[in-house]
Amino acid sequence: MSPTGLEVVIVDTGRSNAASLAAALERAGARPVLSTDPSAVKAARFAVLPGVGAFGAVMDRLRAMGVDEALKERVARGAPTLGACLGMQLFFESSEESPGVEGIAAIPGSITAYGPDVRSPQFGWNRLTLPVPATGGMLAGSADAGGAPSGSPSGSPSGSPSGSPCVYFANSFKLDEAPDGWAVAVADYGAPFVAAIERGPILLCQFHPELSGAWGQALLERWLAVGSGASPSASVARISSAPSTTAVKRTTAVKRTTLPRIIPCLDVSGGRVVKGVKFQELRDSGDPADLASRYEASGADEIVMLDISAGIDGRDTAVETVRAVRRRIGIPLCVGGGVRCLADAERILEAGADKVSLNSRGYRDPSLLSDIAREFGRQCCVAAIDAARRDGTPIVVLDAGRTETATPVTDWIRRAVDAGAGEILLTSRDRDGTRSGYDLDLLRSACAVAPGTPVIASGGAASPEQILEGLRAGADAALLAGALHDGSLTISAIKDYMRQCGAEVR
Repeated sequence: MSPTGLEVVIVDTGRSNAASLAAALERAGARPVLSTDPSAVKAARFAVLPGVGAFGAVMDRLRAMGVDEALKERVARGAPTLGACLGMQLFFESSEESPGVEGIAAIPGSITAYGPDVRSPQFGWNRLTLPVPATGGMLAGSADAGGAPSGSPSGSPSGSPSGSPCVYFANSFKLDEAPDGWAVAVADYGAPFVAAIERGPILLCQFHPELSGAWGQALLERWLAVGSGASPSASVARISSAPSTTAVKRTTAVKRTTLPRIIPCLDVSGGRVVKGVKFQELRDSGDPADLASRYEASGADEIVMLDISAGIDGRDTAVETVRAVRRRIGIPLCVGGGVRCLADAERILEAGADKVSLNSRGYRDPSLLSDIAREFGRQCCVAAIDAARRDGTPIVVLDAGRTETATPVTDWIRRAVDAGAGEILLTSRDRDGTRSGYDLDLLRSACAVAPGTPVIASGGAASPEQILEGLRAGADAALLAGALHDGSLTISAIKDYMRQCGAEVR
């Protein structure tokens, strides 16, 4: 195990995934502390630069605090330092995201945008490519260690080489060239890019280790162990690689996108998970944190938690429930219900959510989608849309189905994406709870009008066959609830079936 009780200073950028990182570090036995003090960052035994937001805006804040120089000095002297997602990019000289803005410039290199041939942002699980034998350090050794959900053979996706773990990305920009003297791990999204680099106790990851399940948790433990001079456990994950001084090698391989996600949904009312048919006759299904933890252990790729009565009753989302779930899981968490303003969204993100979902409020006030996307990034902004067919046409319904609009679903999807939604959570009210399968025509039309935006299929799935049908209709992820809660379906059964059908899953 990693040494316990170590204080880790997390830089408070004002717009970050600090809660998720703090929870992961606490699970590793460390004691995370938020700080904006450059002297504290400079003197810290361990320091973390989290990553959510825009390169220019966050860089301006770091510079105003004086933390940029403290972080640059840490890299120069080789102090244990971790950067995640944007937190990795900021250590370089510049980014196409914010032309004219200088980064921390602790490492030579520039951050570039993805090309037009792939969706941007890259949003979800992707595998690390391990191109060369191990050479020691954090980015070395057996990548199988510490990463597989119970019941699966390894942390590798089906059909991938042993030692190719899947990690969670949410990025529109990336590093193409590996700097001199650093070990490098590579991933592929349209073309290969730098997924992580290390030198001594410095670890910079384009992915989110704190959201990358057991494998990412083990990597954080290894960083703490290496930084403290301890010998990490053999079960702690490592990434195979070697020092690189050249651009990441381009290949002629088929371009990949992210892996399909299986997402349990926790409909919460009064702090308990509930489930019914078309949101009626709700029955208790358990404690949210217990269920979320159990689903992660069985292979869930993400958790969605919706406070189904908060918006209607005018209540705030129960942030204590969000905190309790975040303390237990190391995968992405999307939370919705009761979000009426930007401050509500910020409160939920600070409690440990990685994304905020807006349903009726987003429809009535699309500027709130824009505000969330501007302040926290599109990857944090999910438009939840409930659809019901009237005379064969899917229309938007609000307030848990009590209010009908005259708006076709496809029209609202276009406007929601234009407003800033980075993902669509599309629920068929007609199918919800019926176990009759997803509305495939609805999914196809939604994916057609928003080809650059991930769509989550929701409402009606209760079998592996139905889930695969939804994914083949164009959905990026499949959401389900009742069949999981009552035990009639398991995530491992879903993924086993998908593998048998030739689909690659985490």
